[in-house]
Amino acid sequence: MAHRELNPFVKSALEIGPVLLFFAAYFLLKDQTFIIKGRDYDGFILATAGFVPLMMFTTGLLTVLSGRVSPMQLLTLVLIVVFGGLSVWLNDERFFKMKPTFIYLLFAAILGVGLIRGQSYLRTVMEEMMPLQHDGWMILTRRLCLFFLALAVVNEAIWRTQTTETWVWFKTFGLSLAVFGFFVAQGGLFRRYGEGKED
Repeated sequence: MAHRELNPFVKSALEIGPVLLFFAAYFLLKDQTFIIKGRDYDGFILATAGFVPLMMFTTGLLTVLSGRVSPMQLLTLVLIVVFGGLSVWLNDERFFKMKPTFIYLLFAAILGVGLIRGQSYLRTVMEEMMPLQHDGWMILTRRLCLFFLALAVVNEAIWRTQTTETWVWFKTFGLSLAVFGFFVAQGGLFRRYGEGKED
């Protein structure tokens, strides 16, 4: 399938839209209990049940429109289906709350394996967006590996010690802001190791 450039607004809507809809659904349903086939399900589980197929649909649509799907998107979708499905099937919200932990641990492990082999797997995924010299990619990969480990620890701490509502706020906005802040903080590295500085 040939790769096609996708309108950035469409791409953002397909990537961020399901997360925002989950956030909205949770707050609409959080104080309600639904009886389905004799079992009680709270709003969090119902929001999760809607989020999983929505992510499958938007990821599939993104693949069709752009002509490709990144390995990170595919791994994320698999973990969403597995942990979201377990939460709904077992009626236990803890599985879905653990999902970010496993996603970040998996990403950190993949980057770590590359570093051990003297390679930056991050470069394979992001080189088109921000070309860097080899040393720059290695430094960025080490930093991102540690950052993913830190996010996994923080997610575990929050879902285990805070309310579900606090975790939903953290999952929807806190993680996104943390990732955004991480890349903003790498400005010095991009300037030092960036290729095509005249651009």
